[in-house]
Amino acid sequence: MPLSEHEQRLLEQLEKQLHEDHRFASTMKTVSSAGNYSTRNLALGALIGIVGIGVLIAGISSQLIYVGVLGFIVMFGGVYLALSRKGGARGSKSAEKAKTAQKSGFMSDLESKWEQRKRDEQGS
Repeated sequence: MPLSEHEQRLLEQLEKQLHEDHRFASTMKTVSSAGNYSTRNLALGALIGIVGIGVLIAGISSQLIYVGVLGFIVMFGGVYLALSRKGGARGSKSAEKAKTAQKSGFMSDLESKWEQRKRDEQGS
């Protein structure tokens, strides 16, 4: 089903705004490059999660609340491990470098705008 003329104009305006929004584009680049998951963490986390589910079920069936809570905690830890980012401490260092580079890019943009204003004021 084709879009109406009004819908096509709205879509074109949205696309134009997305191309002009540099902050959104840089955010999307950061998000897409930061999605590296470790296969080892996924496998180990899934295994720990399954063990946690087993302990949880054992605790429920034996009516021992503390065993069930322990199973839930183990299961939660497995999921957390499975979804943790690749690289551990190295990953956090690269994230810090990306933030620093992003800040320096932002600051350089501000500086260039400031210098452009000075030039405009001197030219007037």
